[in-house]
Amino acid sequence: MTTLIWILLAASAAQAAESTIEEDSLRQLLGVRRIYVDRLTGGETAAQMRDLLVSSLESAKLFILTDKEERADAFLRGGAEDLIFTDVHTSSDGINAHTNVASSRNARTANGQSVYGGISVGENESSHVEERKHESVAAVRLVNKEGDVIWSTTQESQGGKFRRASTDVADRITKKLVEDYERARKLRH
Repeated sequence: MTTLIWILLAASAAQAAESTIEEDSLRQLLGVRRIYVDRLTGGETAAQMRDLLVSSLESAKLFILTDKEERADAFLRGGAEDLIFTDVHTSSDGINAHTNVASSRNARTANGQSVYGGISVGENESSHVEERKHESVAAVRLVNKEGDVIWSTTQESQGGKFRRASTDVADRITKKLVEDYERARKLRH
């Protein structure tokens, strides 16, 4: 029974340590006023994602965004990818059966007889579907001046009927940051 108590105490201590680390990060988030959105890795589409993130974060009115790295309290860094591709599915099914019977007699005799027969059954079905898809993903982190990660998220989207995938990802990142900032405010009170 003593071993069980030690295991429970160790698990409880581990949870408390995790909780404390998360709470410390959230509290640091409250101290951030000015953010520099760094260049994202991932090529040309990542540069577009950076612009969308700046726009989305600006519309949230939670932080001041700056283009001067030295003025920032924290830096948003990470990577993003925006892919447009065609997904191709091809399938073919078929069932076929053939039977033929033939019989023939000499036509010069009085009972000239010929018998022919045949059965054929067949069904074939094939499909070829090409679907244009658009997927976007970004993994970003908010880093303080000391280089410690104080917040991070990974978001992905396949877009929507009236919304590009990359725009959706930028908005999801902003929404998650706002939610966590609000959680941090509640911890303070």
